[in-house]
Amino acid sequence: MNWSSASRRIAVVGAGAAGTLTVVQLLRQAEKARRAVEIWLVDPAEAAGPGVAYGTADPRHLLNVPAGKMSAFPDDPGHFLRWLTGRRPDAGPGDFVPRQEYGQYLAEVLQHTVRECALGRLHRVRERVVAVREQGSGTALRLAGGGELRVDAAVFALGNFAPGQDWAGTELRASGHFVADPWAPGALDHLAGAQDLLLVGTGLTMADLAVTLARPDRVVHAVSRHGLVPQEHLADPSPPAEPPGLDASRGLDTLRRDVRRHLAASRRACGDWRPGMDGLRGVTAALWQQLSAADRARFLTEDLRAWEVHRHRIAPRTAATLRALRAAGRLRTGAAEVVYAVPHHGVVVVRLSDGRTLRVGAVVNCTGAQTDMRRTGDPLVRCVLDRGYATTGPAGLGFDTSGDGRLVPAAGRAALRLWTIGAARRGNLLETTAIPEIRAQAAQVASGVLAALAGRRVSGPRDRYGLRLSTGAEAAKLYGRALERILAGRAGAGALLNEAVGVDPGFAVGHATLALLGHECGGAADASVALAAARRAASRRADERERSMVAAVAARLCGTEEQGKAALLGHIAAHPRDALVVSAAVPTVSFNGVTGAEEAWALIEGLSGIYGQDWWYLGQLAFVRQEQERWQEADALAVQALAAHPAAGHAVHARAHVFYETGEHRAGLAWLDEWLDCHGAGASHRSHLSWHAALHELTLEDRGALLRRYDRELVASQVSGGRLLVDSASLLWRARMTGSWSGGLPLAELLEAAPRDWLEAPATGFAALHAALAFAAAGDLSGLGRLRAHALADGREVFSRVIAPLCDALASVVRRHWHEAVLRLGPLLPLVARVGASKAQHEVVEETLLHALISGGAYGRAAELLTARLERRPSPLDRRRLNAVGGPPAARGRATALSAR
Repeated sequence: MNWSSASRRIAVVGAGAAGTLTVVQLLRQAEKARRAVEIWLVDPAEAAGPGVAYGTADPRHLLNVPAGKMSAFPDDPGHFLRWLTGRRPDAGPGDFVPRQEYGQYLAEVLQHTVRECALGRLHRVRERVVAVREQGSGTALRLAGGGELRVDAAVFALGNFAPGQDWAGTELRASGHFVADPWAPGALDHLAGAQDLLLVGTGLTMADLAVTLARPDRVVHAVSRHGLVPQEHLADPSPPAEPPGLDASRGLDTLRRDVRRHLAASRRACGDWRPGMDGLRGVTAALWQQLSAADRARFLTEDLRAWEVHRHRIAPRTAATLRALRAAGRLRTGAAEVVYAVPHHGVVVVRLSDGRTLRVGAVVNCTGAQTDMRRTGDPLVRCVLDRGYATTGPAGLGFDTSGDGRLVPAAGRAALRLWTIGAARRGNLLETTAIPEIRAQAAQVASGVLAALAGRRVSGPRDRYGLRLSTGAEAAKLYGRALERILAGRAGAGALLNEAVGVDPGFAVGHATLALLGHECGGAADASVALAAARRAASRRADERERSMVAAVAARLCGTEEQGKAALLGHIAAHPRDALVVSAAVPTVSFNGVTGAEEAWALIEGLSGIYGQDWWYLGQLAFVRQEQERWQEADALAVQALAAHPAAGHAVHARAHVFYETGEHRAGLAWLDEWLDCHGAGASHRSHLSWHAALHELTLEDRGALLRRYDRELVASQVSGGRLLVDSASLLWRARMTGSWSGGLPLAELLEAAPRDWLEAPATGFAALHAALAFAAAGDLSGLGRLRAHALADGREVFSRVIAPLCDALASVVRRHWHEAVLRLGPLLPLVARVGASKAQHEVVEETLLHALISGGAYGRAAELLTARLERRPSPLDRRRLNAVGGPPAARGRATALSAR
């Protein structure tokens, strides 16, 4: 084979664990795909594999993870343990073995892979890369020795950079009594004759060096700003405890509280906090990405050190050694900072912030790796940043990367074929340096590189309707679970999606779905962050369908009403099996929709050949049929959907409407209560179904049951998000309009708990309508005024033609200006459908108009409206109201007949 012409050329810069595993994955994946590759592994180190982390010669430096979790391969978790037991038959999965053994394992894995992969060739270059430049469709790497290596793609596996040393001062740094980087070759050799030592930093590096440097005639002092030292692993740990549905989008303070509760629950269940901490590993990246920039900065300042000492623990044997050293007085740790450190007559005089003065033979820098790329001093890093080939990552940590580790270029610059792995991705992932994370990244980076060099997008798994997902199997599985929950109207989809994009931050559809949900739920800021991530990811790794989906979501969130509608419907026309987008286009309990009633009917009916007897589709069709007042068909479709998926919320919602609209209030109430008892706990819109049950009770004039249901199921402690307004507050307003609530309405607690953006700057007409009802129920004229101003400033037609006039009308009701209220409410009735969702919005405005008519003495018009309602939907409450206003005898007769059905 002519290697120079037939194969693709790839450079991996860095020969530590991350670089080695990347080379291994490139060779294995290329072999499996029957593709020839030449790989240059570039690093000045003598050996490939161990790197700094596993290159230590001290056998007392142990792995911080048990052997059973240290496989080099994500698809073969027992690989390292088998290798280890081949050398030491007594080794077990819970053993913490010397790190140098793991370095030997990595080297052997690389050697074995090179031998086994016939289509790959590895070149070892013991040089340092100092610059990179664009070269045609590839890149050229300049070496420190002056040579240049031209390749089709490159992966930067740069590892941890040396710790910063500005704190040490010029005089100490220039002396021979300062160890700037204790892991540099030979850095500790000159300390053999030194007496007491000061280690600045009390983390994992300190733990290793204290073991190495301690001796009977020496005191090792170790200080850091917090004085916290790593916690230890348990010798017999419990399995990880799965965390609850954590949501960092609500802010760092709330996240702290929820994590502490999770750890407390772990202590109660397992007797220790560690299983709870281990359970957070899978969601850490997602939570980090949900935090705002300000909260990320706060976390780094206020929480990072405590997180690290609990998250990155040391082996039990290492912990026992440190305890023994401290008990003997040979290791002294504390919370202090170096005020000054001055070499004087062969020693260093150190003044600490706690008032102590130490005289030590040397000061060793254990402050941890430098994470701000612009301060590393590395010429390659400086080059890629200065030339715009890369940008710094979130919170100023590492490089900014896409989901497969590809470097995100500066604005306006094309993306080069440059990837990175490991510590350089900390800004996007936070946790990215342990082997379980590194081995997964290596597989993902290799897949991305080979796909890019083949001139194709990364193909991935498919969703439940056969649509391709450009992501890995784990993120796709999480997305699939989230999609089913969305389609079934079940809770927890957001947490699963956050976990999916945490596993793969370059998963465009995952981010776009989060943006869509955030928009529908009123989380404007979160939606914009997720949409930006979706757009960035789609530009780098997505097929045509996924790019179309992201564009449609962007138009829905950022464009005009017509632009959003056109984009969603255009996407559906091209990709009719995208059930998520179909759901977003059709008004339901979960989505506001973009289509009017007849448009929605035509859309859903036109998809019958696509979805057939799918339970989600049957639920959607059932809702269409009830809107068309084809009650029997709607009920049959809903029952069929529920037979296939008993918890399918949209089918339940359709059937709830059938009971209500046909006047089957007692039967509907009994059926809803039974379903809520069986399946309500997991329903994302449980409160809305409780609201439906409450409407039956209100209609039946069972005020006691209504009050009990509100106190049990619709108070602020039981409902969250926009549902506080859509269900709880709107029910209270209806109760007031029908005279069904005694005393004052408990609106204060609802308004206090409701999302601020729904009240002050709602993103949708649906949210704004319910905010207006809540302000009206609270008698808050100032709130109505602010909402009216927001509506007029928004510019969208639904805000200017529906929401702003509604605020004026409701203000008239609050002021008891009944004639004015009637004049304002009447013209709004035919326009309310523009806010989306179901006929419930029309009905609540109609209830308000009825109340204004009756209160203002316009009994004739009230009777006409009530008669029309009774012909449409039998109601004992409406019949009583009609009789009360003295409706015409013919109307009263029709009402009596209808109510007897």
